[in-house]
Amino acid sequence: MNLLKLLFQSIYILTIAVVSPLLPTLPAAAEEIVVAYFLEWPTPNQFAQVNKLYDKALGLDVKWVSFEAGTAMSAAMASGDVHISFSQGIPPFVVAASAGQDIQIVDVALAYSENENCVVRESLEISKDNVKELEGKHVGLPVGTAAHYGFLKQMEHFKVDTKTMRIVDMSPPDGAAAFANGNLDMVCGWGGSLRRMKEHGNVLLTGSEKEELGIQVFDATTVSTQWAQENPDLLAKFLKVTAEMNAMFAKSSDKMLPVIAKAAGMDSATAKETMATFYFPSIEEQLSNKWLGGGTQKFLKEVADFFVKQGIIPKARKSYDSAVDVDYLKAASTM
Repeated sequence: MNLLKLLFQSIYILTIAVVSPLLPTLPAAAEEIVVAYFLEWPTPNQFAQVNKLYDKALGLDVKWVSFEAGTAMSAAMASGDVHISFSQGIPPFVVAASAGQDIQIVDVALAYSENENCVVRESLEISKDNVKELEGKHVGLPVGTAAHYGFLKQMEHFKVDTKTMRIVDMSPPDGAAAFANGNLDMVCGWGGSLRRMKEHGNVLLTGSEKEELGIQVFDATTVSTQWAQENPDLLAKFLKVTAEMNAMFAKSSDKMLPVIAKAAGMDSATAKETMATFYFPSIEEQLSNKWLGGGTQKFLKEVADFFVKQGIIPKARKSYDSAVDVDYLKAASTM
């Protein structure tokens, strides 16, 4: 069996194992909520995170816990350790939802086609004109994430046989370190890790070129469906604060940037450079047909069907319409 398929199927099976025995244990009235997020992934809402604006708006403590991959976020939501995952990638969400985990997308956190990619070692002198030379090479990537999906789609486009590759499941920080040490031929990741990867190699396709292939790269705010249904007002208020921070950043980024950078574990210059490649859609845009009005649901199905075709997951849902709930975002828009 292809090592990559084995790794991904292990994640799928683990998700089922975590989800299946769960009983409703979350309290109807929350006293604290736990939010998952990424370090080195600067977003306007971190200004609210630092200044406890979420705590004030929700009237309770909001605990922020950092993760290295969206797959771990899904597992944490399944166990009840995390209530909201901010900026979870679409592929790990699709894997969990396809395995039967009852989670939903309630918000589009950001789009970032230029800030997630795969990098090929410079000394190999491989470009999009001779990509077939990647066959047999050693690749490090975070299995089950947007970077993994992008890798598979790019390799399919270039007709590269991934079965010939030695693929290792590695978080972006670990992959960047191994790449810098010369232990990998190709590596995939995002954010600060991607910048470090680019110091030693080149990308095959730009963000716009990936979009032309139908490789959408965006993250969502995701939740445990049960928790959301029990706490609709809290969730709507959370989304409202997030939208307010996005709008504020568009007008006064310089004021917010140092705070955001510190929360993300970065210096201001690097955070600014990173955020220049991010796009934060407004609530109105998110509710449009391009996003949560139908486009996102369609894309979820496309990702799931692609993973089935690749032999990565055994089956996809007939529809992912129920995996998106816009009611909380609509409620936020009226607050």
